[in-house]
Amino acid sequence: MQYPDGGGLTPVARAKREQVRLEAAGLFAAGMSPPVVAKRLRVSRKSAYVWHKAWRMAGAGAL
Repeated sequence: MQYPDGGGLTPVARAKREQVRLEAAGLFAAGMSPPVVAKRLRVSRKSAYVWHKAWRMAGAGAL
């Protein structure tokens, strides 16, 4: 299910999540694997793998 308001997050929380995704992009560029990124950023491995795929396909802008 998708929420029209961004998943129920406040604008501040959405900005924080975006910052985490961009930090993940930097870590991927530095050669870190999705499991390592997930642990370091305290996110799920699934999220890290999804972000990694998007990053590989279209770069940091995709995140």
